[in-house]
Amino acid sequence: MNATSFTALGIEQSLINSLSEYGITEPTPVQAEAIPAILRGADVLARSQTGTGKTLAYLLPILQGIDAGRKAAQKLVIAPTQELAMQIVREGEKYGQDRGIGVLGLIGGAALKRQVEKLKQHPQLIVGTPGRIRELIEIRKLKMHEVNTIVVDEVDQVFQLGGAADVDRILRSALRGRQLVFLSATVSPETAALVKREMNAPVEIGIDPDQSTAKGLEHFYFAGEERDKVETLRRVLRHYNPKKAIVFVNQTETIAEVQAKLNYLGISAEALYADADKLSRSRVLSGFRGGKFKVLVASDVAARGLDIEELEMVVNYDPPADAEHYVHRAGRTGRMGRSGLVLSLVTYRQIFIMNKFAKELGIPLEERRLYGGKVLKPGAAPGGRGQSGTRKSADKGPNAKIAADASGNGSTRDAAAREETRRPSGPGKSKSEPARGGKPPARNDSQRERDRKNKGAPKWLKDKKRP
Repeated sequence: MNATSFTALGIEQSLINSLSEYGITEPTPVQAEAIPAILRGADVLARSQTGTGKTLAYLLPILQGIDAGRKAAQKLVIAPTQELAMQIVREGEKYGQDRGIGVLGLIGGAALKRQVEKLKQHPQLIVGTPGRIRELIEIRKLKMHEVNTIVVDEVDQVFQLGGAADVDRILRSALRGRQLVFLSATVSPETAALVKREMNAPVEIGIDPDQSTAKGLEHFYFAGEERDKVETLRRVLRHYNPKKAIVFVNQTETIAEVQAKLNYLGISAEALYADADKLSRSRVLSGFRGGKFKVLVASDVAARGLDIEELEMVVNYDPPADAEHYVHRAGRTGRMGRSGLVLSLVTYRQIFIMNKFAKELGIPLEERRLYGGKVLKPGAAPGGRGQSGTRKSADKGPNAKIAADASGNGSTRDAAAREETRRPSGPGKSKSEPARGGKPPARNDSQRERDRKNKGAPKWLKDKKRP
């Protein structure tokens, strides 16, 4: 028997059969360490990178510990965001259905009355966001007297989003001898204090504590001017051509702007807003998962905890606030041992932030530059800046001309026209003096305006630069 098999960890055969239906045959390291401890009822603090299988590490043992014949809430999972909570609900339904376990999601933004009606069906597993769970407890609709295990997933994010008071109130309402399981990619001082105060001899699990991000990730940054960011974003998306990518921005008001510009440039994109209603958010995420568009533009708050299959790339359109936010953004890709790419777009003054993250996280975070459609290391560009190169096939199409111009590869006709306006017409003639027998050359500013139009610049860029 394999020492790291689910059977050896104590998982029952019915759950193992369900796992095999989805191609899961061996536990990940965090699952191998957490499952036995949770099964025996110990309090657990698990620190592991995002995308390493933490959800199943606690979900399998708590599903196994539910008595399906008892119609009462027995296990509670708290998640920081609506999206993560509903992902956990789907996983709970997937593996708990054959065991006759009822699963209910209680999230803010959904109809409270409808949730109260569903609670009357006595689901055994409750998953929700802190505020809504606390609200239902305080109006005495969610009974906690038989809840014997409470899981707080991404506990540091729960605290960052202001859920500390809600979690404390929820813990006060449960049994005194309840089991606590806290999971996170990082452990803040606030989390450590809560562990010390609430847990009884916790089992601490740390998977690769010196490795903050998944091993299958590559980390690069592109430096340039702030005004060129959208074009740089377009070029890296065309070059790497991912099936799906998330673009993170820091300010909510920037989300719509980036989305609109990408769509104008021929890259299908949708926006995810933290304050959007549940139906709008569900529609956008469903479309993204289904491949209806390639790029999801979101803020940290909107995209916390998202688990998207085939997400190959994360782009930091703005630098993350700190190393911890970098870890959570990067954790959206390269999940469960897969490869992934994390790109950051920074100004020259922000390069020090990338160096800081590399040092704090212990990761290779290297600079890359775009030359002639190629992504190269600094100093490796053939012929220097603007040198022509072979473009990747993904850059062919309606935007290929824009890309060529952005790489410094304007048409020969345009280059000749520009050269003609600069060249003296004869010996001793100034640039502004007409050539013998010819018409005076056009003014430089008018010529540049025509050049810009001939190059097919996007309308928003023309408007921005027009005098």
